[in-house]
Amino acid sequence: MTLNMGPQHPATHGVLRVELELDGETVVKATPHVGYLHTGIEKTAEAKLYYKVIPMTDRMDYLAPMSNNLGFCLAVEKLLGLEMPERVVYARVILTELTRIASHLVWVGTHALDLGAMSMLLYAFREREMIIDIYEACSGQRMMSTYFRVGGLAYDLPDDFEKRVKNILKVIPERLKDYERLLNDNKIFRSRTIGVGVISAEDAINCSLTGPCLRGSGVNYDVRKANPYCGYEKFEFDVPLGKNGDVYDRYLIRMEEMRQSLRIIKQALEGMPPGPYRVHAPGIVLPPKEDVLSKMESLIFHFKIITEGFKPPRGAVYQAIESPKGELGYYISSDGTNKPHRMRVRPPSFINLSALPKMVEGRLMADVIAVIGSIDIVLGEVDR
Repeated sequence: MTLNMGPQHPATHGVLRVELELDGETVVKATPHVGYLHTGIEKTAEAKLYYKVIPMTDRMDYLAPMSNNLGFCLAVEKLLGLEMPERVVYARVILTELTRIASHLVWVGTHALDLGAMSMLLYAFREREMIIDIYEACSGQRMMSTYFRVGGLAYDLPDDFEKRVKNILKVIPERLKDYERLLNDNKIFRSRTIGVGVISAEDAINCSLTGPCLRGSGVNYDVRKANPYCGYEKFEFDVPLGKNGDVYDRYLIRMEEMRQSLRIIKQALEGMPPGPYRVHAPGIVLPPKEDVLSKMESLIFHFKIITEGFKPPRGAVYQAIESPKGELGYYISSDGTNKPHRMRVRPPSFINLSALPKMVEGRLMADVIAVIGSIDIVLGEVDR
């Protein structure tokens, strides 16, 4: 029997259709079909000034907007040859690690819900609110923050930023213990995840998997360690690895990653120096508002950047970061004008989804739900 799962199905977390060929309840063949949410973000970016591309990156993965902002801004800054002030580097690290925690909280809540544990969703979203409140305090937006800008941050950090982050450092570790008490030894959760959706290290590498999907199979690859960016080489943290490559291991990896993110945030918060929240680059980065109101030169730069943007030199760059879902990379080609000649994104969701057939073929139909959840896809990133 051939069965279409989706494109409207609660367990696919978006408009994904999986064509399943079944023998009884056993999956013989699985074929993912994408394209139902095609946004054209990559092509649209070629018609926009560089700084106007940033809001679109928020919308690729709505659960990790600051990670998407960071990857794009780092790529453009590499093209321009800009060096960020230390305060900006530390602030970006804190906020992108908070984003990792927020994304994993949504994941653990929705994944447990898929498998029948509804209360987990309520707990995880409760803690995520604390991070979303920080987004709002920084940028005025709770989800599509667009807070990172080429050359720094949109605004300086709010006065109570340190207090809010310290509260998260205090609360989240205890809540993670609560989650593990609920799930780790839960018979239903274990029976739905252990030995399910197994992918070997060799197959994971051959499929180009990254993030928790790769590390769950025991492959030690994390962009923050392999190719450090944004000052990650200054922070101590471990890369958790799995042994069995199944759904349960991918769950354990994400739980431990949240602890490691808290460890990084604590170091960054303690070491954050004072300083400007934007680099001084006339003609590229907007001048401070107070200068715009009092200096003619700054007013002209502000007007020129807003209306005409800036023009990076000819060339091409690739910048990868470790997003919550894996390696998120931006390839940007510049022809010397004020708009990208070409922008191409390496989306971890799209590539990780390609391993779905290997994980579910030969398994029961019910396991497809658990496996899709364990891959942690966002369809906005799949269909760019």
